Amino acid sequence: MYDLIRPLLFALDAETAHGLTLYASDVAWRSNLSGLINKPPADLPVTVFGIRFPNPVGLAAGLDKNGEHLDGLAAMGFGFVEIGTVTPRPQPGNDKPRMFRLPNHQAIINRLGFNNGGIDALVRNVEKASFKSVLGINIGKNKDTPNERATDDYLLCLERAYPLASYVTVNISSPNTQGLRDLQEEETLRRFIGTLRDAQERLASQHGKRKPMLLKIAPDLSETELDAIAEVLVASGIDGVICTNTTVDRDRVAGDPHANETGGLSGKPLFAKSTAVVRGMKARVGDRLPIIGVGGILDGDDAAEKLQSGASLVQVYSGLVYRGPRLINEAVAEIRRRGTLA
Repeated sequence: MYDLIRPLLFALDAETAHGLTLYASDVAWRSNLSGLINKPPADLPVTVFGIRFPNPVGLAAGLDKNGEHLDGLAAMGFGFVEIGTVTPRPQPGNDKPRMFRLPNHQAIINRLGFNNGGIDALVRNVEKASFKSVLGINIGKNKDTPNERATDDYLLCLERAYPLASYVTVNISSPNTQGLRDLQEEETLRRFIGTLRDAQERLASQHGKRKPMLLKIAPDLSETELDAIAEVLVASGIDGVICTNTTVDRDRVAGDPHANETGGLSGKPLFAKSTAVVRGMKARVGDRLPIIGVGGILDGDDAAEKLQSGASLVQVYSGLVYRGPRLINEAVAEIRRRGTLA
């Protein structure tokens, strides 16, 4: 079915199509028609971070920033859904147009800039949803919050998200908020993660349950930077790492009409770079830190390769734009066939 409607969606600008797709998923769920769009795969359970996932293929943050479409998305068959990135206060994001398809490369460039309704709106949406599966909440800082006060934004979001989340992802790797990636610098990261880890343990005591906290990193890090980040994360006792966010590298899309648009590049051109980071992080942390692999998964082989490179779970986003929900089934089927789960 998606093959039939994709040309219609691609006739619209990318952000309009994005919103229409989410609306359609809601309508299908409310009408009990989600099975016609995609029949969810049979369970392929895996336990990571102490959480049992129905299958290892999840939705990456960014598609549903405000948690408004949880039920429709869950009906597609994801093993887990991550919403956000959410910030303390609502913000409109960057000026439009800010999302561009590169069909010849099965890629997307976005510079959305954490456009979202704020943490309070996200909490209300999650509370009224019927969703009962594994939920990740991805948190960030407001654009106008200086880095020296960034920790305050993350602490506020962590406290509000904690009771509702299965796990919380700390996003300091988006290229679309100026200066955000500077928080990945070793000493800054050490202090930043230390403060959040203290809050995590306090919240675990307060709520009677410890929720895992993950860090999402960029794909554009040097080997030295990866060394430092791995050391900080292992020493901090954080629960996991997501490899990776979008890239600012344009080498693989050079010559495309949209190649010079600012923002983060995702989709197929990101696959090799993000998978190399998965492999490099796995070599550094071994079994001490589970990894979620995300970036450029367009078919089942891509998903299985992420796992073979060291990931315990995978996430998809841009691949859904080009392949539709059947990508979920293909990924689960190929992982099952290869027996690549840890």
